[in-house]
Amino acid sequence: MAIEAVIWDFGGVFTTSPFEAFRRFEAQRGLPADFIRRVNAADPDANAWALFERNEIDAAAFDAMFLEEATRLGHPLRGAEVLPLLSGDVRPRVVAALDACKARFKVGCLTNNVVTGHGTGMAGSAEKAQAIAAIFARFDAVIESSRAGVRKPDPRIYQMMCAQLAVPPERCVYLDDLGINCKPAAALGMTAIKVTTEGQALEALAAATGLAF
Repeated sequence: MAIEAVIWDFGGVFTTSPFEAFRRFEAQRGLPADFIRRVNAADPDANAWALFERNEIDAAAFDAMFLEEATRLGHPLRGAEVLPLLSGDVRPRVVAALDACKARFKVGCLTNNVVTGHGTGMAGSAEKAQAIAAIFARFDAVIESSRAGVRKPDPRIYQMMCAQLAVPPERCVYLDDLGINCKPAAALGMTAIKVTTEGQALEALAAATGLAF
């Protein structure tokens, strides 16, 4: 079936993965590898991260609640120390691929984000926020978990995007750096691409769309 839309996650796709920043931070602080991800994976629908991404708590409450959760897992860590790690560096080749897709297809962005930093992409500086805002301006539709009150992997957020783009799921390609977020997209009928590296993602996108990047 012909592709009509390409839907993109943002962090870890258009920017370097926050997981890389998490690992550097953990090494610097002497924390176990993947400790931050372990905190975020515990009670994944009702923990501090989930509540913050749905904008059900503010940054101060996230800071305290994350500290409680991390302490229970053996290593006190404030949420406020984790938030600056979320903003990665922009990948120009992926932005160029977005432009190529936009010339042929509808394009949307489906991002789990929190109200922190500068702008939708949670940038650490006003300058970076400006560059990221220019990327977001390219999309035909943007759904942010912190505004929608629903977050991936809830199937409803993917259905909301399809409705906004007026494209059925089976005519969509979806890219995300988390497998857990790709599964609902695939279950709805989308061509789901798990992003592991920039090169791998662009190769898979080229195969799915017939475009060259």
